[in-house]
Amino acid sequence: PDSVDELIHLRYLDLSYTYIQTLPESLCNLYNLQTLKLRNCAQLTMLPNDMQNLVNLCHLDIHGTDKLEEMPREMSKLTHLQHLSCFVVGKHEKNGIKELGTLSNLHGSLFISKLENVTNSLEASKAHIMDKKYLDELAFGWSEDAKDHFTYSQSEMDILGKLQPAKNLKRLYICGYRGTRFPEWFGDPSYHNLTELSLYGCHNCCILPPLGQLRSLKDLKIRAMSMLETIGSEYGDSFSGVLFPSLESLEFCEMPCWEVWHHSHESEVSFPVLKSLVIVDCPRLHGDLPSYLPVVRTVKIARCNQVDSSLPRAPAIRKLEIIESNKVALHELPISLEELRIHGREMTESVFEAIAISLTSLQILDIRDCSSAISFPGDCLPLSLKRLSITNSSSLNFPKQTHQHESLQSLRIDRSCDSLTTLPLEILPNLLYLQIHNCENIECLSASKVLPNLININIRHCPKFVSFPREGLSAPNLTLLSVSGCLTLKSLPCHINNLLPKLKEMRIYDCPEMETFPEGGMPPSLRSLYVGKCEKLLRNPSLSFFDMLSYLSIEDLYDGVESFPNKGFALLPPSLTSLDLSNIYCLHTLDCRELLHLTSLQRLTIQSCPKLENMAGERLPASLIQLYINSCPLLGERCVKKHSQIWPKISHIQCIKVNNKWI
Repeated sequence: PDSVDELIHLRYLDLSYTYIQTLPESLCNLYNLQTLKLRNCAQLTMLPNDMQNLVNLCHLDIHGTDKLEEMPREMSKLTHLQHLSCFVVGKHEKNGIKELGTLSNLHGSLFISKLENVTNSLEASKAHIMDKKYLDELAFGWSEDAKDHFTYSQSEMDILGKLQPAKNLKRLYICGYRGTRFPEWFGDPSYHNLTELSLYGCHNCCILPPLGQLRSLKDLKIRAMSMLETIGSEYGDSFSGVLFPSLESLEFCEMPCWEVWHHSHESEVSFPVLKSLVIVDCPRLHGDLPSYLPVVRTVKIARCNQVDSSLPRAPAIRKLEIIESNKVALHELPISLEELRIHGREMTESVFEAIAISLTSLQILDIRDCSSAISFPGDCLPLSLKRLSITNSSSLNFPKQTHQHESLQSLRIDRSCDSLTTLPLEILPNLLYLQIHNCENIECLSASKVLPNLININIRHCPKFVSFPREGLSAPNLTLLSVSGCLTLKSLPCHINNLLPKLKEMRIYDCPEMETFPEGGMPPSLRSLYVGKCEKLLRNPSLSFFDMLSYLSIEDLYDGVESFPNKGFALLPPSLTSLDLSNIYCLHTLDCRELLHLTSLQRLTIQSCPKLENMAGERLPASLIQLYINSCPLLGERCVKKHSQIWPKISHIQCIKVNNKWI
């Protein structure tokens, strides 16, 4: 409010993460204000015009307030500023980049955006960036919509040349630079404290600066440099030192024209301490990768279809990801690998043999989009394997595994292994998580032994899945059982009340043939039950005896359910504290009378019931504290307007929210 200027002694004001669109001009009368925080104010487009009056301001945080169009005029008068997160360059002299010139006490990080509004190098030099010796982090940004504007490359380079930072800078980020080359200060080894450098969206650049001479650089990201064709040639033949002596993380992404990566012929003059190498979306890159990376632990190559070399020698590597990069040679996999992800490529017998036999430390294996009809050697999984995920690989044969596999803890099969019809869980005694999704031919699980460690089973969209083990599924530590899209499944595991004593949550969705819950009821530990598109199951009277349930969700009922609850459905368990009803498309009336026995019910949520309009009976249960109604236009409108036929039935509820608004 405009009356904020009455707080004349206010020193600290934080409006961060609000939806405020404008600030009152009277804010500029708070002459004692020292800290103003406007972090992530996503709707704020302008700061007050007279900000220069806040002469005692030390901290201005506008990080993430991305809609700001420009800075107010004469920010140069705020000479006490120590922290300025962002400066949005304006088009006029009084809010241009020269206003930074007098702010020599800035500390921490500074992001200078909309640099396309700087017209020449003289203007840039007046910002005196070199004099800001207390800055640790500096970011230069040009707007995305300015990249296509015609620019004179030499002028762009001259402007960036005059924005040279102090030598003790630690982190530098460049986004959207429009020149074809970088100025001479880039890569200067005198920047001995620079540890992190990111070049993003410098679409016109055709050559990199000699960054390998930055002896403290640890993290380098180069992304979306559309014109860059060659990397490595910038050093020439005369350079004899160690390149990137401290670099630990190197990332190249979205480089559509990059073709060649030149390497030194000396085996130990580059990347001596590199730990992570990532190359993503570089479709023209071909030739050799670095030949030797002595301490690298992670290598990722994704969507680089012309990379046809062998992997670097990497004796310390632990994680390898090859994604949609078919030509990368995999005939020799590093034996130190603990995690391997191969997506979107053909698999040969030699690769599978290397995976199954040579990788004696392999713990995580993720295979995706493999069209090869191939089997694990010896029909066995690697002995050390703990997590296996197979996705969209229909011709891949799941191993028959005649002996127990003691290590496997997580198994996920999705749209894969078409030959698999039965999964014998007894061979996986230490399995914790099981996910079987979209497997067309699997029919059943078998388990002749107790599964002491299994805690989560999720079976989804397996149309031929008809049964759990006939003798029951003994999993004493199972807490979640989820079954959905199993169109022929008629029953859950038998004796579930005894064999699954720790079951807390059960989800059953789109199993139209399932008619009954298991004989003997549910385990007393069960607290949450989700049921959807299973109308036969909801009509089973045993549901009313689930007096352990505290949460029930019912969704996606289509067949003419006009009133709920009605006589065709089982009585709801009286122990419920929370009830969710959603996507009951024909529902017209909520029958309060059939809910009155729910004396513990505290929260009721109703959503996406487009025809719901009425409530029958005197009122909803007296115990209700919260009522949420979303995407129910007819009922929602009547609640908001406090309709005489609805309001008396809900007026006793403390918290009522309709379409995310309290009433």
